Amino acid sequence: MSTFSELVQSRRSANNFVEGVTIPQSELEEMFSLARLAPSAYNLQHTHYKVISDDNVKEAIRKDAYGQYKIHTASAVIVVLGDKNAYLQAPEIYSGLKLLGAMSEDAYEQTIQSINDAYTGNDAFQRDEAIRNASLSAMQFMLIAKDKGWDTCPMIGFDPEAVKATLGLGDHMVPVMLITIGKDNQHKIRPRGYRKPVNEFVEFI
Repeated sequence: MSTFSELVQSRRSANNFVEGVTIPQSELEEMFSLARLAPSAYNLQHTHYKVISDDNVKEAIRKDAYGQYKIHTASAVIVVLGDKNAYLQAPEIYSGLKLLGAMSEDAYEQTIQSINDAYTGNDAFQRDEAIRNASLSAMQFMLIAKDKGWDTCPMIGFDPEAVKATLGLGDHMVPVMLITIGKDNQHKIRPRGYRKPVNEFVEFI
């Protein structure tokens, strides 16, 4: 178990993986059980994941991602999705708090109304929220994976519509990114790229 600072500093985007390494599903489930604790607006939990380890489906996703080799060598490719319709689950999500007495009937109704006011009929906001919240979850997942000894790489180089077609996704699901996961091929590791000093990207006001 590393300290959090060590974990952040050691996490790198892996561009090539050791082939033939299998991640047990139980270990993936453990990582996702922690990733589900990531913050999300109104606790709507917009994020959905498709974990693909089947070679045939992986190669189909690789084709959708312009043939990138890291998908071929990775133990799995994870499709990170944001649900534009997550707000429709608000009554179900908040009903437990109401039943437990942790939320009054008035507070429950006001919360549901606030969520509906923000999301209903606002497709741009629904999409932005799907991407924002799925990105928060994905970053948390990658740090958890590193803590468990797995390497990852977030990917935006893919055709979202092709991925939706390959996986048979509805229009409400936004493909936010792909994450390849496995064991980094240390023989091909690259030096870390230039990172801006704090004073170039932070203003204290």
